[in-house]
Amino acid sequence: MLSPADNELLTRTGPGTPMGEFVRRFWVPFLLSRELIEPDGPPRRVTLLGEKLVAFRDSAGRVGLLDEHCPHRLASLFFGRNEECGLRCIYHGWKFDVSGACVELPSEPAGSPLQRKVRIKSYPVREIGGVLWTFMGPEGAAGEIPAFECLSVPESHRFVSQWMQECNNIQAIEGEIDSAHVSFLHRRFDKQNAPKTSIVGEYFRSDTAPSWRIDPTPYGLVAAARRGVDGQAYWRMNQFLFPFYTMIAPSHVGGTMTTRMWVPRDDESCWVICFSYCPDRPLTEQEVANFRAGENSHPVLIPGTMRQRANRDNDYLIDRTLQRTTFYSGIAGVRAQDTAMTESMGGIVDRSLEHLGTSDIAIIAMRKAMLAAARKLSAGEAPVAARGGSLYAVRSWSAMLPAHLAYDEDPAVIRAMRTAPIEASAAE
Repeated sequence: MLSPADNELLTRTGPGTPMGEFVRRFWVPFLLSRELIEPDGPPRRVTLLGEKLVAFRDSAGRVGLLDEHCPHRLASLFFGRNEECGLRCIYHGWKFDVSGACVELPSEPAGSPLQRKVRIKSYPVREIGGVLWTFMGPEGAAGEIPAFECLSVPESHRFVSQWMQECNNIQAIEGEIDSAHVSFLHRRFDKQNAPKTSIVGEYFRSDTAPSWRIDPTPYGLVAAARRGVDGQAYWRMNQFLFPFYTMIAPSHVGGTMTTRMWVPRDDESCWVICFSYCPDRPLTEQEVANFRAGENSHPVLIPGTMRQRANRDNDYLIDRTLQRTTFYSGIAGVRAQDTAMTESMGGIVDRSLEHLGTSDIAIIAMRKAMLAAARKLSAGEAPVAARGGSLYAVRSWSAMLPAHLAYDEDPAVIRAMRTAPIEASAAE
């Protein structure tokens, strides 16, 4: 369990909150590039860390991220005209460029000094790996965008999607790094001959109480779950990376890798950006078809929205007949299954009511790491991980090893879990 005070600290990311200030020290992914592809196209509303913003791509292709409300009379710039390298409020014609500068003030007399004084809140934007990133922290404190492998592979090697999850982002992350639930929530009765290492395979059915090895890292922690199977040890090394990233181990060598970004939208909802990719080959047509169908890493969305088709309003399309015959949960699709559980707890779960067990060791470790990092920043210690860069050049991994061997005692596993050496300055 967690005290109410710690729960507040862990889950609140609005302006001025300790956790909000911590998250703002990192570059924050907020939208896929393809959602804002047209120069001078319609602006997009973006809620991020509790702030109401509007994003637009100007005539030169640059992306701006501004306060949604015009500083004149606070009308919404979502209705604005995106034209000639600026976003113009349709109320009185005030116009702002991507830096937040007021470039035209047509409702005021020519030469009005007001134009030089007026600015709108804006955040810098970078575009990497098909994702738009912004830095919302103090001026001069921005580090590097994480060197995730998924951002640098060719487009043919990756599939990326974005959706909204209707619960606090920490709640969603906890569902992600909880390896024990795989043996139950994702179980299927019609896949008895599935590969043993797949999440519906024999290894997850035969050992439903994995033991844990938690290893702190400069960027977060490795949460390694060990299952005893076939007289050996099946290890899955998932990664939690500050402030809201996860990497889930592939089921087999050559399988798709997964990186997810659980970005606070507000305190009771989050944006999820998911990359499924292969570092050394294009995705197959069948893999892409499975992603689009919502069979594993990605959900099916309501057309024209970022909301999942299976959602709380329709009880996640649970089918009690299928619950007896096909899906242990009665809910089709891994994403829908996970979402149903984490959203069913409410927008922010009251962790003081929990009764945690040994299966929750990774969750406890992640909470402690986040709370400690936020407190250190409040005490004046900036997070090392916010420097980004090659510190994040890691992978999750899985391996079958001799029963007596820990995952980090196998050199091949250690090599497989990094995509680049850690820079000395970043690891200090």
